[in-house]
Amino acid sequence: MKIAKKIPLDFDVDKLTNSIENTLTGEVFDTTVVRLTAKNLSLIHKSDWQFDWTKEIKDGTKEVYKLTTFNNHAIIQGLLSIEDKQDHIFMHLIESSKFNKGRNKAYLGVPGNLVAFACKVSVDKGYQGFLAFDAKTALISHYQETLFATHFRGLRMFIEPNAALRLIKQYFNS
Repeated sequence: MKIAKKIPLDFDVDKLTNSIENTLTGEVFDTTVVRLTAKNLSLIHKSDWQFDWTKEIKDGTKEVYKLTTFNNHAIIQGLLSIEDKQDHIFMHLIESSKFNKGRNKAYLGVPGNLVAFACKVSVDKGYQGFLAFDAKTALISHYQETLFATHFRGLRMFIEPNAALRLIKQYFNS
């Protein structure tokens, strides 16, 4: 049996917004997060993404979600892959669309929005917001500062309930 190699996450939390924010105008757009299934594979074009999202969607242990603006569900702002570990949520992959990366990105807040959603899933499942993920070494302090995450050991990090609730409150009004 082939064991899947864990990929340390490498995403930049550019800004915690209350949704996503246009970098040129400062206009804020309400977002929605929707689960993707094998039926939605046509929405994911391999050339637009760094990671193999088709593989993530086909993996029965993971759930993949897309972030879009409320008024335009066709344009994917970012993607998230999580797994229910029965006492917490594990974040496998997170990626902003290519137009939301780098110095000329269109929107701020995509990664923070997706992480807050993963925390919300954890709360909704009764796990109090616990979220775990593996981070690249160089980004551990960045995630501690921006996501209020705790470094556990090695590359493993987690977001505990108080930090999760802070993120959820930032992005979700409910």
